[in-house]
Amino acid sequence: MSRIQNFINSRFQDAVSGETLDVVEPATGARYTTAPASSYADIEAAFQAASAAFKAWSTTPPAKRSFWLNRLADAIEENLDAFAQAESKDSGKPISVAQTVDIPRAIANFRFFATAILQDASEAYTDVSGRINFTVRHPLGVVGCISPWNLPLYLFSWKVAPALAAGNCVIGKPSEVTPYTAHLLGETLEKIDFPAGVFNIVHGHGPEAGAALVAHPGIKAISFTGGTQTGRLIGEQAGRDLKKVSLELGGKNPTLVFADADLDEAVDGAARAAFSNQGQICLCGSRILVEQSIYPQFRDALAARVRSLHVGDPSEAMTQVGALVSAAHRDKVLSYIQLAKDEGGHILCGGLSKIVEGRCEKGYFVAPTLLDGLPADCRTNQEEIFGPVLPIKTYKEVSESVDYINSKDRPLGLYYFGGDDKEKDYVLNNTTSGGVTVNDVISHIQMEDLPFGGVGPSGMGSYHGYDGFKEFSHAKAVYKQTRFNLMKLAGLVPPYKKKEEKANTA
Repeated sequence: MSRIQNFINSRFQDAVSGETLDVVEPATGARYTTAPASSYADIEAAFQAASAAFKAWSTTPPAKRSFWLNRLADAIEENLDAFAQAESKDSGKPISVAQTVDIPRAIANFRFFATAILQDASEAYTDVSGRINFTVRHPLGVVGCISPWNLPLYLFSWKVAPALAAGNCVIGKPSEVTPYTAHLLGETLEKIDFPAGVFNIVHGHGPEAGAALVAHPGIKAISFTGGTQTGRLIGEQAGRDLKKVSLELGGKNPTLVFADADLDEAVDGAARAAFSNQGQICLCGSRILVEQSIYPQFRDALAARVRSLHVGDPSEAMTQVGALVSAAHRDKVLSYIQLAKDEGGHILCGGLSKIVEGRCEKGYFVAPTLLDGLPADCRTNQEEIFGPVLPIKTYKEVSESVDYINSKDRPLGLYYFGGDDKEKDYVLNNTTSGGVTVNDVISHIQMEDLPFGGVGPSGMGSYHGYDGFKEFSHAKAVYKQTRFNLMKLAGLVPPYKKKEEKANTA
């Protein structure tokens, strides 16, 4: 793989300082390339390019912007395998997941917004005096998009696609842990001659390049996906500068299983919710609550399912669980497993780091872990672990399950299996979450036409659908008087008379 560089004004370049950072393959623990360790000077260069390009791009007709977004989607699709291999190597996820989920979803995001801007319609209103009032939406200017390491290209496209579609110019800052597919995206932009300065990519550490992007006075909006603590810092900075901000943050998402659930469906769903992408998804079902009458049967079936998951080399098609993204993150996850033991938890399966023989023997693997016997208010049940660790708990009454769900402030997602309409309505009406999926898991993250976002500590603002487009545009209200109404208000138009009155007068 080639050396990663910044992509500014359609040109590849190193950081102004010349400094670099190492990029490590999680499956092997070995460095395989370097990326620029950018700073404010690089953000400033990207801003100058984006600012110069904004006037032309913001006034480019929607059909032309649609053409460019579709052309970009086509070019990614033409090289899907190369993108998938890079994504798998960069993040440690199974190649099968990158090929069937991550890269196709990124392509779909660009296509959705390329089409959506051709269907955009204004809201129009009339009042009693006959005035015609309507709204128009305008781009914000130069915006910053900061994406995380768990779904690198997928979540990068979440932000970039609606921002570009709305007519903004973009400075994107990918995670320094997983920068390679963003670099390939820059190569793709260069290959298709995407308009210069419209989409710029700057690599670097969050506290340097990311903080410089957030603090830059010319940036009109920040879209960030990542941890809640970092999101708070970004929100504070954006608030001081009165910048628009959208934050998609962490979640401790519950999966609720009623006694009348289809057992096989619920077991499969709970396993997918907890262990997809090694548990490194903000929407993972990271704690599970099962009705008491079916708990032993469900617990044992889920444990068998978890034991059957194949942990292995991400490059192999049979692998279901790959490597965690870094040594530091692996150690964090293992520390939570030890914490669970200290809190009285019982390990049903997993609980250890995993050695994958061959080229991956020094990789960052953790066996999928299922725990029970933990109290509802313990840290393992309350804190986001972001790894393949799932605590399971039982409940007697639906009200008890609602109390448990609400014990963690504002989950990003909520999943439940089975339950009659009355039970479902009770849960739905007495809990707050960013989204709800019934008899399935993590589905609302994949629907481009539905809004997706958090509540409270799990985030603010929306992605996907028209709501995602709105995050990157400004609504301008237009109050328009017709010439006739102005004359009427001035008394220059005679009062209306009925035909009969006119006839009698004649």
